[in-house]
Amino acid sequence: MKALVFTDIKKMEIEDINTPKIKPNEVLINTAYAGICGTDHALYNGLPGSADAVPPIVFGHENSGIVAEVGANVTNVKVGDRVTVDPNIYCGQCFYCHTDRPELCENLSAVGVTRNGGLEKSFTAPATVVYPIPDSVSLKAAATVEPISCAVHGIKLLHLTPYQRALVIGDGFMGQLFAQILQAYGVHQVDLAGINDEKLKRNKDKFGVQNTYNTTREEIPANYDVVIEAVGLPQTQEQAVEATRKGAQVLMFGVGKPDAHFEMNTYEVYQKQLTVQGSFINPNSFEDSIALLQSGKLDVESLISDELSLDQVEGVLQGKTKIASKAVVKVGD
Repeated sequence: MKALVFTDIKKMEIEDINTPKIKPNEVLINTAYAGICGTDHALYNGLPGSADAVPPIVFGHENSGIVAEVGANVTNVKVGDRVTVDPNIYCGQCFYCHTDRPELCENLSAVGVTRNGGLEKSFTAPATVVYPIPDSVSLKAAATVEPISCAVHGIKLLHLTPYQRALVIGDGFMGQLFAQILQAYGVHQVDLAGINDEKLKRNKDKFGVQNTYNTTREEIPANYDVVIEAVGLPQTQEQAVEATRKGAQVLMFGVGKPDAHFEMNTYEVYQKQLTVQGSFINPNSFEDSIALLQSGKLDVESLISDELSLDQVEGVLQGKTKIASKAVVKVGD
């Protein structure tokens, strides 16, 4: 079968490989769509994702598809079901799994990172991470459930109430997702800061964002109860803290470089009684994410800007092909 294989740092090749065999607790899925995200860029360049990717490996941790075969012990899905897959697989035995923090699992493995993922015609996954999707959710939209679930996990780490004023810093795919999800969770005012006037205007006109700031020329006022940083640069992380009022919460969601640091005024954290919170992957968030899509409160297909073929993926990861917002790869027929 056809697969895009990560063969070495900054090198991928389309190869013909064998269709994988399933174990009794696994599902074989014919891939429909696979999403491309910042984690894939990092892995391609030899940086860690949720775990290290050791070549040869097939990327693709954001997936949707059709169940082609189920193992003898599988009961939650059947052949022909439309599904999406949570890539993260926890050991269930380490200290963090035993203390209800599986996202910090010391033995984390992941579809599309440590085992072959969706950038191939068919891939396998444990049945425990395979989720049926309702007929009202397209396979293209279902390929984005994983990034939605990462945002939902971040939201769950915050204490949200309707009175709050929230700011999202970052007008990329994840920042735009957060702007919609915050509203779905009942926050009455959601604003967006970024650098692209077209994206900022569209979020204001179409997605309910109330105020926007182009940070190349506008200052962000320091009056927010919730600030979500969805860029991962020191300057935007500093902006996130500076945009707070007393009692605020800051979610540091953007993935920075491993050696990056940002400055924070420690007295301001004390005097404002700020909460600064990190967020890593997506434990127990897939059902909520699927429900958001099914409810219509989240319009993700409008944020998918590019549909690629397998032979176009490496150009995106190299930075030679620019993506406007979000790219998905059409793998199946």
